[in-house]
Formats: sequence, C-alpha cells, structure tokens
Amino acid sequence: MRIAVISDDLTGANATGVLLKKQGISTATILHGFSPQTAYNYDAICIDTDSRYTPKHVAYQRVSELIGSLSGQGVELFCKRIDSTARGNIGGEIDACLDTLGEDSVAVVLPSYPVSGRTTVGGYLLVYGTPVQETDVAKDPQAPLNESHVPSIISRQSSKPVATLEMNEVLQGAFKLSSLLQQKINEGSRIIVADAVNEEQIAAVAKAMASLDETFVPVDPGPLTAAYVKEKYNDAPFTPKILLTIGSCTKVTGRQIHHLAENLPLHTVTIDPLKLARDQNGERDEEIAEGVEEGLRLLQDQSVVLVTTFQKDAPLLDLQALAKEKHTTEASLAKRITDGLAIVSQRIIQKSRTSISGCFSSGGDVTASLCAAGKTHGIQLLDEVFPLAAYGRFIGGYLDGLPVVTKGGMVGSESAITDSVLFLQRQLTTKPHEKEILS
Repeated sequence: MRIAVISDDLTGANATGVLLKKQGISTATILHGFSPQTAYNYDAICIDTDSRYTPKHVAYQRVSELIGSLSGQGVELFCKRIDSTARGNIGGEIDACLDTLGEDSVAVVLPSYPVSGRTTVGGYLLVYGTPVQETDVAKDPQAPLNESHVPSIISRQSSKPVATLEMNEVLQGAFKLSSLLQQKINEGSRIIVADAVNEEQIAAVAKAMASLDETFVPVDPGPLTAAYVKEKYNDAPFTPKILLTIGSCTKVTGRQIHHLAENLPLHTVTIDPLKLARDQNGERDEEIAEGVEEGLRLLQDQSVVLVTTFQKDAPLLDLQALAKEKHTTEASLAKRITDGLAIVSQRIIQKSRTSISGCFSSGGDVTASLCAAGKTHGIQLLDEVFPLAAYGRFIGGYLDGLPVVTKGGMVGSESAITDSVLFLQRQLTTKPHEKEILS
C-alpha cells in the first residue's frame, strides 16, 4: 500500500479511486470505521471518513487518527479528496493532514475538475462558469455555501498560512511553477491554492510538485491527485512482490522449488513442521512468530519469498509415530502443520509494510488453510495457468482482492512453480488496456 486518499464522503472516495484505477493502480474504497489491516493488498486505498457534515473537531480527529494509523504501514503519499463544490470541513481536514505529517508537509489545493465543469480562476470556484455560491450548493440544507473564493473559505477554517497560484502564474508552465511553488513554501505558506481551467494546467501543477522534495498533500476532487500520482509513480519500475506458500514435502515439489531457485531470485522462510505439529512449551507460537518476522524482513528488499516446511535432504516427519506419542491422529497433526504455515503467510501479508501483489499456494490443504487464516469466502476464478493450476483473486477477509495461483502438490512439470510465478508477474505488471489487447 503506497497511496492513501482520504475523502469526507463515500462517492468522492470512489470518484478519485476510479481515476487511479485507470492508471493501472490496484485501488479499493474502504468505509468509515474500517480496520487498517484490510487495506494491505492494494497499491492505493480511498478511505471515507464520513466527515463532511460533522463538527470541525470531529473531522479533524478522524483525519488525524487515520493518517497516524497508516503512516507506519508503508503509505508513501497521502491525498485529501475534497468536494467538487467546496463543501465540508476543508480547512480543518487539511490542518489535520499537515499537523500529523509534520511541519515539512505542504498542501496544494486545486479545486478544478474541468470535465465536470468545475474550474478555478482567481481563486473563485466556478460550476459551468457560474460562481459556486450561485448554484444549488447555496441551498444545501446541512452546509449552505455562500462563498466562492476558495482561499477565503480555507483561511476561515484553517490555522495555516494560505497562498495562491493564480492563472497568470499557472500559465507559465511546470518549470516556472516549480520555482514559484518553492518560493511560496520558503515564505512560510503551508497551503497553496492553484487556479486551473483545463487538464493541461492541472498536469503542469502536478509536474511542478513532483520536481520538488517537499512532502506534498494534493487536495482536490480527483484530477490533481491522479496527475500527481502519475508523475511520481507511473515511470517508476514496478516489481510485484509475490509470496509463495508450499507445504508439500514430495520429490516433485523439491524439483519444482529447485527449478524456481535456479531461474528467479528466491528467498526462503523455512518453517519446522515438527514444532508446528508437536507444540511443546509454546514452540509452535514461537516458530510462527519467527517465520513472520523473517518473512517481513525479506520482503523489504526481495520480490519473491517462499514460506515452506520443505527442506532438501531432511528426513520426512514421522507423523504416525508422533500421533501415537500425542494420542491423536495423523490427520490432525498434518492439519496443524498446514494451518501453521498458512498463519505465517497470512500474517506476513497482513503486516507487510510493502504491498504484497500476489501469492501462490501448492496443495489443496495449504490453500484451504490459507483461506481459513485469511477469513476469505472463496476465490474468484479468472484463468488457467496450465492444466490443474488456476489463477484468481481471494474474496473477502484479510486477503480480499489479492491475486493468487493455486495448484495441486503433485501437479505440473519441473517448471510448474516457476511458470506460476512468471504468470503472476505478467498479470501484475500488465496495464488494463494491454490486457484487453492481449485477450
């Protein structure tokens, strides 16, 4: 999860999210009151704080707490989605963003949405050429708006210094705009309101922002956020992070893992199946915790990480003898192992500070345990990788929307796991329009 868009209502969150999705960014809208852990499997989340009509202090608190909870979870960019007619607690919510992100943060407010008839000239917000205060927004029963000058609206609601980038400055282009932005920041401005009447001018402001080192918060109905994200991320190489979960200890699996390690950079978290099954003196919980810690460490720098109980040349675990010792069944011990493996994987996905783009599981028991650990309802099936190997997305729970390839433990040639990972990488790095052409 790299991007968080904070919106004061649900439809606004959706509107900005769609713009990000069009750029090939995996995006989800999360309702007010969500658990932040549900957002790990997307590159961007749009969060509804349901704060447009709340008292100012409530809106401030919701935004501040949300940013605080997400700041330590890998979010690189916070964006503030505002109403396209400037209703709501705009100034207070901007203050919450800046106060929480620190004194080096700067909000760039661009209220325009040209394709929807919203433009800003001289700081005045116009709706199809009409000042917003002369539209039906003035009759809003909960928050009537009797002002069209956005810098004035924000100044009354915010405690931060407000500056403007007026049309004559915006028309000078991105290169000059970067100097003007830096100048206003050096003069102490924390909020800068920019004019724009078309997409090209919005793009110029975004490009100027991206050329500077400040921590910017784009504040807008969507177009500035989309343009700024495009400038910051679309040209950057994207290497999807893939987590593999393999519990099978067969020779087939061993050969497939060996082939994978020879053809792709592979880093392994090895889990001791005996500790998972036996569970003496809390060793199972300790083994799970250590596996999660190692997986999180590896995923900071690596793109393909394997969680497995397979160890080359290690003797197979004698489940029959252990079952007699523990006065239980072999089936129950096998399930403890697959469940433990799945818990390690699920917690790595849930806690990772870098977004897990996709996962692979080998063996029906492991896949079922992974679904149970992630509290998913099932898998949406999308394609066949090769016979007896399926591609889809988890439905519901902690893993909702996460792409996954599943195959049987004894299925496939020596290159089966390698082929699965390469398939996932192609799916995760192909833009939506390219997928349409390829299909």
